Amino acid sequence: MTLSSLANQTNPVDISHADEAIAEGERRNPVTMGLLWITMVTFFPGVLQGFIWFKEGLSFMQVVGFAVLSCLLMLAYAIPACHIGARSGWSYGGLIRSVFGRSGNKIVACNLVFMFIAWYGLCSLFLAENLHGLFHFDLSLTVLAPALAIVMAFNNFWGFKGVANFARFFAAPLLIFWVGYTFFKTIQTVPMSVLTEPGTCTGLAAFAMVANFIIGVSVWGNEADYWRYGRNRVSATLLPVAFALTIGQIIFPTTGWLVGRMTGITDYAGATAFMNDYSFGGIAILGALVLSASYFAANDSNLYGSTNALNHLVKLPHRKAVTLLTVLGALVAVVLSGTGCAGALEKVASLNCVLLAVPTVIIIAEYFIVRKLYRQHSDFSKQPRDEELPAFSRAAVSALLAGCLVGVATAGVIPGLESWHQGICSIQGWACAIAVYTFMRGREIRERSYIKVDSDRSAEELVRR
Repeated sequence: MTLSSLANQTNPVDISHADEAIAEGERRNPVTMGLLWITMVTFFPGVLQGFIWFKEGLSFMQVVGFAVLSCLLMLAYAIPACHIGARSGWSYGGLIRSVFGRSGNKIVACNLVFMFIAWYGLCSLFLAENLHGLFHFDLSLTVLAPALAIVMAFNNFWGFKGVANFARFFAAPLLIFWVGYTFFKTIQTVPMSVLTEPGTCTGLAAFAMVANFIIGVSVWGNEADYWRYGRNRVSATLLPVAFALTIGQIIFPTTGWLVGRMTGITDYAGATAFMNDYSFGGIAILGALVLSASYFAANDSNLYGSTNALNHLVKLPHRKAVTLLTVLGALVAVVLSGTGCAGALEKVASLNCVLLAVPTVIIIAEYFIVRKLYRQHSDFSKQPRDEELPAFSRAAVSALLAGCLVGVATAGVIPGLESWHQGICSIQGWACAIAVYTFMRGREIRERSYIKVDSDRSAEELVRR
């Protein structure tokens, strides 16, 4: 999940294919998928994070070097997460069901509702902060952010598509052009000495800061829902995803760091105002138009996704569900406004890369580790029937709980556990989930093999008698 303005607006998922694999003839080429994924991992707060890294004392080489390394770590997750969709053609829900059990989607749905609403509140807060920077409103963020959260829900109530289409065809490309123009304009003005200037942040702390952010905002969890429409080749996944990450998670934050180095600005509102002056000649309405359309479309997706996830837990009329989730999103915006945009983004991103990614990591462990290790056949031509699946997979649920516990405990978001905020919370949570799942699934497979052998022996004994 990120704040991408296109997000689910270009989601190729067709509900008519929810229970069947996508045929090879309906797959998109790598260029189309790459253009889609660029919009999934490019977002304006990525630029603003560069200002924060400058404030925290990261050097230019630390920003660029650790951003590249973090993107490589992200690729280690993203390539199998995306390729399992392209390889199987199944939806994310179908893959969850095959691994977690016929009712396993309820557990994952809880995570989805929680994280979508968290991003909904955060998007509202960011837009409020950006508008403050451009127009210097007298309203406090505590009032403006929830008000925007309520206004942003209108599209889900009545299905207006104007904002979403504006973001899809105009705002998002203009945002990328805006940041790209700023990057090339700024890099020509900074002195060459910036390449060798030392930072005041230690290497390990800088790496953890950069990696937690990049992985946290680049993870979607349901990557398979998009890439099931991609070609079934690793290269057709690797190249588009790597190119998209280069733009969204290397160029965008590096641009913010360069502008921060050039101006000394370190707060989000000031950074937004300066970039608008620097690129649009101070015409605030242009910056507001691009940012508003992007955040409106992103929250349209967030609210739509949370409504669908809630539908797996409890059946409510659509408008009642939207109303309930909108109120929750507005409350989240109020709560997050007390921590500031920088602190709120760090917390939401840290939770995102754990709660949304761990179920996907378990799917990856099943199909790319367990089934290869124990020589289990993967038949993607059909989905398993209900009678072939348990209600809940003990191994998958145990791994999910263990991975989320480790990831959240080390994310620094729980009061009193700040001292546990060490390393990269996502990697630690993923590693724990993979270890628990692989061990428990291996034991299940061995026990099933023993039972089968005993059954065969008993049958042979009966034949002899």
